[in-house]
Amino acid sequence: MPTVAAGGAEIPALGFGTFQLSGEACQRAVRAALEAGYRHVDTAEYYENERAVGRALSAAPVDREEVFLTTKVWRSNLRAGDVRPAVEASLDRLGVDSVDLLLVHWPHPRIPVAETLRAMERLRDDGLVSHLGVSNFTADQLREALAVADAPLVTDQVQYHPYVDQRDLLSVCRDEAVALTAYSPLAQGAVLDDADIVAIGERYDKSPAQVTLRWLLQQEGVVAIPRSSTPEHVEANAEVFDFKLTDEEMTRIHDLTGGLRMRIQNALPALMRAFPL
Repeated sequence: MPTVAAGGAEIPALGFGTFQLSGEACQRAVRAALEAGYRHVDTAEYYENERAVGRALSAAPVDREEVFLTTKVWRSNLRAGDVRPAVEASLDRLGVDSVDLLLVHWPHPRIPVAETLRAMERLRDDGLVSHLGVSNFTADQLREALAVADAPLVTDQVQYHPYVDQRDLLSVCRDEAVALTAYSPLAQGAVLDDADIVAIGERYDKSPAQVTLRWLLQQEGVVAIPRSSTPEHVEANAEVFDFKLTDEEMTRIHDLTGGLRMRIQNALPALMRAFPL
């Protein structure tokens, strides 16, 4: 599995996202991902599936040391005194002594990011987490976090797919040697019916999902974490390293915009940042 180097971390370029997966379905999906060759699993306190992820990790025929495990601190636990108890509870649910990456799940308009990062850095010093990062931070918010962080921030995990323009954030990430981790990389399935992506896939005998993931992973410093509960799709999503898109095809996908529904959907992160829901 190729990796993306950032802040001393080697992040597997293709990870498995678990948002909206729960219980036995989550456990089966994570196990299928590990059996398909994924070595990066992403979860969060907010997902309420850390226990299922932990069970899948312990049952899989893969050593814990081989899996890059990410979890996140939810907005209600970003105060200095709340971070450690939240992370210790996550570790307990996951059944692990430490995680490879801990993220601030969303910025909070009334909690300074420096306060949260100080508490996360203490966890890093104590060996409970190996690397730190953020999620859903804009380019300006990432710059602010980088300015106050004492430890390296290795990624900003954000919504990124062909219908979201993340050029400003990518520029900051590349300047600062921070990875960009793309969640919802398939635009919640919207790419599957995109005529341009379908046409590109036909040239390589690849599905629209595989073309889209290849488009993301072919960009410098980008990690993608697709999610699926179907073992066949989990396996197919991993088969994206045996072909390469042309520059023209990369640009063609970059220029896609999506329809009105997609533009409305893309506005939701801005609302989440503005209001501490």
